[in-house]
Amino acid sequence: MARSAIAEKIQKLREKIRYHEHRYYVLDEPEISDPEFDRLMQQLKQLETEHPGLITPDSPSQRVGGAPREGFVSVRHQRAMLSLENAYAYDELGEFDRRVREGAGRGSIEYVAEHKFDGLSISLQYEDGVLARGVTRGDGSTGEDVTANVRTIRAIPLSVDTTLLKKHGIGRDFEVRGEVIMTRKAFEELNRQQEEQGGKRFANPRNAAAGAVRVLDPTITASRRLGFYAYQLLVGGRVPVKNHSDALEALSRLKFKAGGDWEKCAGIDAVIRYCERWETKRERLPYQIDGIVIKVNSTALQEELGFTAKAPRWAIAYKYPARQETTVVKAIRVQVGRTGTLTPVADLEPVEVGGVTVSRSTLHNLDEIERLDVHVGDTVLIERAGEVIPHVVKVVKHGQDEKPFRMPEKCPECGSRIHKAEGEVAYRCVNAGCPAKRKESLLHFAGRHAMNIDGLGEKLVDQLVANGLVKDPADLYHLKLETLSNLERMAEKSAQNLLEEIEASQKNSVARLIYALGIRFVGERTAQLLAEHFGSLHRLAAASLEELTEVHEVGPKVAESIAEFFSERANRDLLKRLEKAGLRFEEKRARPKGTRLAGKAFVLTGTLEKWTRDEAQELIESLGGKVTDSVSKKTDYVVVGAEPGSKLDKARSLGVATLDEKAFGRLVGKS
Repeated sequence: MARSAIAEKIQKLREKIRYHEHRYYVLDEPEISDPEFDRLMQQLKQLETEHPGLITPDSPSQRVGGAPREGFVSVRHQRAMLSLENAYAYDELGEFDRRVREGAGRGSIEYVAEHKFDGLSISLQYEDGVLARGVTRGDGSTGEDVTANVRTIRAIPLSVDTTLLKKHGIGRDFEVRGEVIMTRKAFEELNRQQEEQGGKRFANPRNAAAGAVRVLDPTITASRRLGFYAYQLLVGGRVPVKNHSDALEALSRLKFKAGGDWEKCAGIDAVIRYCERWETKRERLPYQIDGIVIKVNSTALQEELGFTAKAPRWAIAYKYPARQETTVVKAIRVQVGRTGTLTPVADLEPVEVGGVTVSRSTLHNLDEIERLDVHVGDTVLIERAGEVIPHVVKVVKHGQDEKPFRMPEKCPECGSRIHKAEGEVAYRCVNAGCPAKRKESLLHFAGRHAMNIDGLGEKLVDQLVANGLVKDPADLYHLKLETLSNLERMAEKSAQNLLEEIEASQKNSVARLIYALGIRFVGERTAQLLAEHFGSLHRLAAASLEELTEVHEVGPKVAESIAEFFSERANRDLLKRLEKAGLRFEEKRARPKGTRLAGKAFVLTGTLEKWTRDEAQELIESLGGKVTDSVSKKTDYVVVGAEPGSKLDKARSLGVATLDEKAFGRLVGKS
C-alpha cells in the first residue's frame, strides 16, 4: 500500500476513534462496545508501529505517557487562577448580589449557576489547536506542568478542529480551564482495587483525582479513569465572548464537557432556587459536588467589577452544609465483600443525617479502626457526603467498657481460614466457593476470556444462586435441561443452548481454566505463562513459592497469591470436582520446530525492516523462545528496530543484551 493511502487510512481511524471518545467520555452516549473500541485502537497502534514516521502528538494512541519523571516544571499563568469567596447561607448570597448590583449600578443582574466540582483545577493551553500544556492552579500565579498526565484523560481533546475554532471566532491559540474529577463509580472501583491489592483506601474522589494528576508516573494517571469538566475559555488571557454562558456553549461545541447542568438565572432569587433544587438532587449525580458556583454572566461586567487580591468580585461559591451527626457504636461486625475482602462495619444507634436515617457505617479495614481508635460503646461523629453508607469522621467520646476489635480467624460466611498477606491491610477469604463471593466467582468463571460460557449472564446467575442450584463453578456441569427450562425467562431452546455452551467449555485450555479460577493477580497472560511452564493444573497447585517465581513475569507477590489460593482446602476440593466434571487439567504442548532459542526470553522494540512484529514473534516461538511485553532482569535479548521506545533505555539500565536486526537474523539463522 502506498504511503499516502496508509496515511489516509490512519487519519480516518483517528477521526473515528476521536468521535467515539467524545461519545463515551463527554456525551455519555457510547455507540459501540468497549471491545469494538479496543479493536479500533489496536488497528491504529499496529499501523503506527509499522509506520512510525506517521505518528503525530495528537493521535489517540499517544494518550498514555512514557517513563516516570523526576519532578515537575513550574509554569506561570498568563491570567491568575484565583480561588472563589465562599458563602454558607442564602443571606450571604444576598449580600453578594447587593455588592454586585451596587458595583454595576444596576437593579438586576443575570447570573450563571453551575456545579462546584470537587476535584483539581487545571489550565489546558492549546497552540495551533493542539494541546501544548496542562498546568495545575498551584498558588494561583504559578502552577506545575502536568502535560504528560492530562494527556491520558480521555475527556480532554488532544486537538481541536481548527475549522470549528474559526467558525466560532476563536483563535488557534487558546486556553481552557476546568476541573479534573473522578466519578463515584470510578472511585468505588479504585478503592476496590486498592483493597484487592492490599493498599490503603482513598478518603474521597477529590484526593484520588488530585493525587493521580500530580503523580510523576503518567501510567498511574491513565489507570484512574479521570474525567474533566471545562468552566472557562480564554484567548490571550481574556474571555473571547460576550457572556459566560456563550463560553460554556462554545466549549461544548469544541467537544469539551462543560459546566455540568448550568443554568442562566435572572436575579439572585433564581440562583437560590437552583441551589435548593440541586441540594436534594446532587446525590443522584455521577460525580460529587460540594456546592454551586455563581458567576455574573456578562463578560464586560465581569471586567468592570474586577478582582480583589484573592478572588473575583463577580463570582462566589455557595457551599452546602456538611451532613454530620453524633451517635453511638452499638457493635462492630464483619462483612465479606464480593471479592472476599473482609470489611468491618459499625452498627449505630439510628440517627437522621441530611434527611436519611443512618444505622450503619463502614470502617473500611483494621488500620482505619486503629487510626480512629474506635470501640463498641464510643460516641462518634459521622458524615454523609454523597455516599449511601456514611463514614466515621472521629470519636467524640470513648465509652466506659471499651473492648478492642479483632478480626475473626475464620470467614463468617463459609468458615474457611482467613488470609492476610504481609504488608497489606486487607484480610481475605480465598475460598472460591464462599457464598459471599458466589455470584462474582460464577460470572468471572463464565466470562468471555475465561471459560466463555455464552448465555450465563448476571440475571441467570442470580436465579441459579437464589434457587440453590449452583454453589460453585463445578455445579454448572451438573445442570439439567428440565431444571433450567423451568427458570424464569428460560425457554427450552435457551436452556439447551446454555447446556451446549457449558459442555463446550470442558474442552477449553488449561490456561483459560487457571484464569477462570479467579486467583488474585493472575490475569490472562499470567495464566498462559503458568500453563506453559507447568503444563498441568495439578503441578501448578503443588508448586512451591520457589518454583512459582521461576515462571517468567511471576514475582513474589503473585507467587504468594497463587500458593495462598491452592493452600485453601475448599479450593482443592473444587479442583477435584472440576476434573471429575471432565475439564482439561493437562496441557498438550506443541513441540517447537527447533530448540535454538529454548528458554530464551525476548522483547521487541522499534520497527524491523525484514519482519513485522507478529512475524518476528512467530519465528522466535517456533525456535523455542518466548516474547514478552516488558523488559526485566529475566529478559535475555531486546531486539531493536528503527525508532525504538523506552524499552531500549530499560534494557541498557538493566544490562540486558540488545540485538539490531542483522544480529537477530544471525541468531535465528535467517541472516
